[in-house]
Amino acid sequence: MTSRRLPPTAVRAIAWGRIAAGALCVAVLGYAYALRIAADDGNPFDFFGYFTNQTSLLTSLVLIGTGVTTLRGRRVPDWLSTVRGIAVACLVVVALVYNLLVPGTGSAPPWVSAVLHVAFPIVVVLDWVLVADRPSLPWRRLWLVLPYPVVWLAVVLVRGVTDGWVPYGFLLPERGLPSLVLHVVGLLAALLASGALVWAASRLAVFSVADAAGEVDREAAAARS
Repeated sequence: MTSRRLPPTAVRAIAWGRIAAGALCVAVLGYAYALRIAADDGNPFDFFGYFTNQTSLLTSLVLIGTGVTTLRGRRVPDWLSTVRGIAVACLVVVALVYNLLVPGTGSAPPWVSAVLHVAFPIVVVLDWVLVADRPSLPWRRLWLVLPYPVVWLAVVLVRGVTDGWVPYGFLLPERGLPSLVLHVVGLLAALLASGALVWAASRLAVFSVADAAGEVDREAAAARS
C-alpha cells in the first residue's frame, strides 16, 4: 500500500498528540482513583486489578514513550512498537467487552467510562492504523499478546479463591469451573483475534513518518546552528 510521507511538522504534531492522549488518560485514571479513595475504597490492587485500568495505563505509557522518542529525533525501536501492538490489541478487547457485553457497569462516572472504553480506544486504534511508524509485526510473534492477559487472569482467579475479590462477575469462582474455563478461553481467543487484526494492520501504511522522524532532529539542529 502506497503511503503519504508526512513532513517533520506533522511528525511533531503526531508525537505531541500521543503524549497528550497518554497524559490525559493517566489524568482520567488518577481522577477515577481519587474518587475511589474519597469513597474509602482506595485499595490500589483492586483499582488496578481491573483490566481496563491496567491496559489503559500501559497504553498511555507506551504512547508517551513513543511520542518522546519521536520528538528526540530517534526511530521508534521495534520492541516498543511490539509492546504498543500488544497494548492496542488488549484495548480493543476492553472496548468490545464493555460496549457489547457489559455496557454501563461499574462505579465510575459515565464520562470516565466513555473516555476509557470509547474515546481512548478509538484514538489508539486510529493512530495504529493510520500512522506507519511501526514495522510489520511478524506473525510468529502473535503469541506475545497472551502473556500479559494470562498473568492478569491468573492473579484474578487466585484472588477470587483467596480473598473473594474479582473485577468482573463472570470470573466469580462460585459460577463453577465450566463457566470459568469457558470465559477464560473466550477472552484469550478474543485477544488472539484482536492481536491478529492489529498485526495485519501493521502492514498498512496510510501516512509514513518513519523517514521523516529523523528530520525532526535535523531540523531542530539546523535551527540551533
